[in-house]
Amino acid sequence: MAKGNTGEMSFLQHLEILRWHLVRSTVAILIGATLAFLNKHILFDIIIFGPKQPDFVTYRMFCEFTTWLTGVGLMCLTEMPFEILNTKMAGQFSTHIWVSLIAGFILAFPYVIWEVWRFIKPGLHDTEKKYSRGVLFFASFLFMLGVLFGYFLISPLSIQFLGTYTVSADVTNFIDLNSFISTVSTVTLASGLIFELPIIVYFLAKLGLLTPEWMRTYRKHAFVVILILSAIITPPDISSQVLVCLPIVGLYEISIKICARVVKNQKKALKTT
Repeated sequence: MAKGNTGEMSFLQHLEILRWHLVRSTVAILIGATLAFLNKHILFDIIIFGPKQPDFVTYRMFCEFTTWLTGVGLMCLTEMPFEILNTKMAGQFSTHIWVSLIAGFILAFPYVIWEVWRFIKPGLHDTEKKYSRGVLFFASFLFMLGVLFGYFLISPLSIQFLGTYTVSADVTNFIDLNSFISTVSTVTLASGLIFELPIIVYFLAKLGLLTPEWMRTYRKHAFVVILILSAIITPPDISSQVLVCLPIVGLYEISIKICARVVKNQKKALKTT
């Protein structure tokens, strides 16, 4: 528990401190959102609608890979056979605002994590403070890695599959603006949050709520949950689900090792006291 100069702090004092951490985090998110809002061309034409272009970097890489592997460009795209439509009067403006907020959260995420660390720092021991700095770095790194994974891999595959899928040549795809942007933003943000699994496990282990034995016992159950999550955030094709499952399974195995290390260090600390 955090302590001040006059001793242990009260519950209300903790709430007051937490409130200011939340205020500063919110301000940081709003600053990032404002920057994103003012750079509409970069946010939408380059980033959001990037995976809609046939020459997007992911499509080019898959095209070159399949050409090298089979001699035929099995995954080469020449066009995206769909149009994006806005059907609401304030649709584009409201979309601009909430996409800017999501971008602001992604940009401000390292600062938000830093504010969280500043809140819990006074209640940590010296050794815990030392390790927490590493957690701060890895939390930001894993989140950004997940965002990049979702944006450059899962989002393009989702758009390619869903945008080009037709039940008949007589049906033309006209995709709603909110539907398209929701696919990109949801997949990207969800991937970033899922990649935080090792950090979540670290803190749960520190609190004594999670043990490596429990994680190993319920490994099969966890894999089922991972498959369900993969099915939710990806289009209904096996390749995309496998691409999402593999890194999450790897993160789960890494989380078991992290949990085991935390428990081991706690037992050593108890023996020395």
